[in-house]
Amino acid sequence: MAADGIRRIAVEEAFAVPEQLDELARLAEIASAYDPDLALAKRQAGGGAMTNALLDIEGERLRLMDEARLDMALLLLTAPGLQLFEPAMASNMAVKINDMLAAVVARHPARFAALAAIAPQAPVQAVKEIERAMTKLGHRGIVINSHTDGEYLDEEKYWPILEAAEALGAPVYIHPRAPIPAMAQAYRKNGLEHAIWGFQAETGLHALRLITSGIFDRFPKLNIVLGHAGEGLPFWIERVDYMHAKPRGRPVLKEKPSHYLRNNFWFTTSGMNWHKSVRFLVDAMGADRVMFAADYPYQHMHEEAALMNTAPLSEEELRQVYSGTSAKLFRL
Repeated sequence: MAADGIRRIAVEEAFAVPEQLDELARLAEIASAYDPDLALAKRQAGGGAMTNALLDIEGERLRLMDEARLDMALLLLTAPGLQLFEPAMASNMAVKINDMLAAVVARHPARFAALAAIAPQAPVQAVKEIERAMTKLGHRGIVINSHTDGEYLDEEKYWPILEAAEALGAPVYIHPRAPIPAMAQAYRKNGLEHAIWGFQAETGLHALRLITSGIFDRFPKLNIVLGHAGEGLPFWIERVDYMHAKPRGRPVLKEKPSHYLRNNFWFTTSGMNWHKSVRFLVDAMGADRVMFAADYPYQHMHEEAALMNTAPLSEEELRQVYSGTSAKLFRL
């Protein structure tokens, strides 16, 4: 803990494993058409600084955490996760990754916690892995890299995953990936398909589909985490409420969309530690719904922490964002 007595936790800190990157690289080599996820995967697996940073968990990462005065990092498998792989392979890889994560956390219990990887394309196995990860391995939730084969979690085939997450108190971190194929072409011309715009547009759509589908009337205690200041939804929520009230054949909800955003969602500042964004997010959603994230290695820990350290927040709000919210939600 830093001299100011504030515990600092970063909750969207990505890693990869060689097996994942090798399989992504293989898929990229045999792809017959452009795929934005595989284009990113080629850079992730390319052997440069990004590859090294993703694969390193217990070396340089810890040094950089110390430099940025970060006490703990919540680790999650980098996008596109396991969701491009054949179901059996993805399920088996999830088991190995979660076992590895448990061993890393056991070696550094004060510095690391982890979200479990699952393979949504194999829902039955995914439910079993959520149960194992939460009850036997001590993981703090699960990560799903948004869509799976172009499908979203509001589809009925994925409801068992959401049911298990609710029952086990496992927050579901919906992490971005590139837009589904039906959307991706519109983003490609000027290179907009990744974090510059495509990620947040796709993941914000995913979250809004969950809200407007009635999922949270079915699973009222389900907790969903969105990075990047909520993928834009907090800024748009008043207009969403207004437009949703107009009849368009949408499912009838018990509450306004904003109710679910404020009661079933939690938000991180990953890649969005700009002071105006942080202040707005805290004002709109409440400090008790907001968590600091650095988004390493895609952003620099020390830069993101420096921004948060000087954010226009009260000391109480700063403590809440840095660790109060995440400690409660993820039991850190």
